[in-house]
Amino acid sequence: MSPIEIEPGRLFVGGQWREAADGARTEVVDPSRGAVVTTVAEAGAVDVDAAVRSAREAFDGGTWSGLSGRVRGRILHRVAELIRENADELAQLESLDVGKPISLCHAVDVTNAANDYEHFAALAHSLDGSVRNTPMNALAYTKREPLGVVAAITPFNFPLILAGSKIGPALAAGNTVVHKPADETPLSALYMAGLLQRAGVPDGVVNVVTGAGPVAGEALLRHRGVDKVAFTGSTAIGRHVAATAGEALKPVTMELGGNAANIVFEDADLEKAVGAIIKAFVFNTGQFCMGGPRLLVARSVHSTLLGILAEAVPGVPVGDPRDPGTVVGPMAGEKHLKKVEEYIDLARKEGGRIVCGGERLDLDGGFYYKPTVIADLSNDSRVVQEEIFGPVLTVQPFDSEDEAVALANSTPYGLASGVQTTNLARAHRVADRLQAGIVWVNDWAMLDPAVPFGGVKDSGYGREYGPEALDAYTRVKSVVVSLD
Repeated sequence: MSPIEIEPGRLFVGGQWREAADGARTEVVDPSRGAVVTTVAEAGAVDVDAAVRSAREAFDGGTWSGLSGRVRGRILHRVAELIRENADELAQLESLDVGKPISLCHAVDVTNAANDYEHFAALAHSLDGSVRNTPMNALAYTKREPLGVVAAITPFNFPLILAGSKIGPALAAGNTVVHKPADETPLSALYMAGLLQRAGVPDGVVNVVTGAGPVAGEALLRHRGVDKVAFTGSTAIGRHVAATAGEALKPVTMELGGNAANIVFEDADLEKAVGAIIKAFVFNTGQFCMGGPRLLVARSVHSTLLGILAEAVPGVPVGDPRDPGTVVGPMAGEKHLKKVEEYIDLARKEGGRIVCGGERLDLDGGFYYKPTVIADLSNDSRVVQEEIFGPVLTVQPFDSEDEAVALANSTPYGLASGVQTTNLARAHRVADRLQAGIVWVNDWAMLDPAVPFGGVKDSGYGREYGPEALDAYTRVKSVVVSLD
């Protein structure tokens, strides 16, 4: 694979590339080697203001919202086509920026990003209202309108996909956007700004400001010209986002942290279950808010399954993300690696038994950690209850269906959950009782833009994907015409 030529990134405002007002820049690090690969502009409040003003002018001028849904949809279809035409470069950028295995970037990130825009392109045609039957001598009808300027704030773990899951529905509904990607992983956001422009998205409709969350993110969040905030990130920051947006009564959708349980019943097909279990906790190096880091196993198969995992997990290929055979790449940054190490140290102090893994992998100066399985922790352990966000799996036994459900629901989070069973009635029964926005049965991470996802409890609120996503980017207006 040939190296990527990366131009030093600039802000994308009003259809133009520009440096930050004060000339500030920040480094982008390749997590597989710990080396700086490029720099990007570091936006300040002045730059954010310029981006919001650009988005406001484009919205108020009707250059996008004034287009029919069919025309907007046609342009979004072109975005999907351009993503597929530039799949190799996008995959390489995402791999370099985040440390994802290149095969994963092709199969998951790029593919799903294209599917996102394609899905919302189709939905752009269907923003219909309805006529309401009333006893009044009047014609009453509703229509759905865009909100205005949307602030899309996205995290480091799935830059390409999570940008599309916000920008796609925002544009389909006729809004304009200011996108603030994670300061660690801005490269695909800048590349996509160019693709959106090439597809025919008018200048000012999508703007990208790179920079630190406490500076650029905070300025965007507090800007009076922003009409709606779409945020994905940690629960702690999400609380701040909700409180700050609430001061200005801005609508917010938030997809926050997770700590999902994967329940294996005694009747599960263990061969299939092991595949789902491993995928659930090593996918994206465990940096997946809908991952499954908690394994709950029926006591009758607990020791058997632990033995299988002890043999299978060390065989999962960990290494250079540029190698097509790699399944688990590095953590996205040194601070994320150190966080995992701290939790493993805590697990040992809390009486946990390291079944496999439990240490760094020294490779090319990168931020690698071996996939780790931990047994014998109590349910009130911090390692069980808190979100680690790394390739770590805790394993707990249970004795009944009621206990399994209680354990699964025992953390503050509620984003995803899983059930491994061959009993169809049990699958539906348990899925109904799990406090989670999405439940997978006999697999994990089955995602498609047609299927909504989002959290309950400390995992946030609102839904991304599906037609339900458009509800968060539109408002309903009622019109009543007297027929007297």
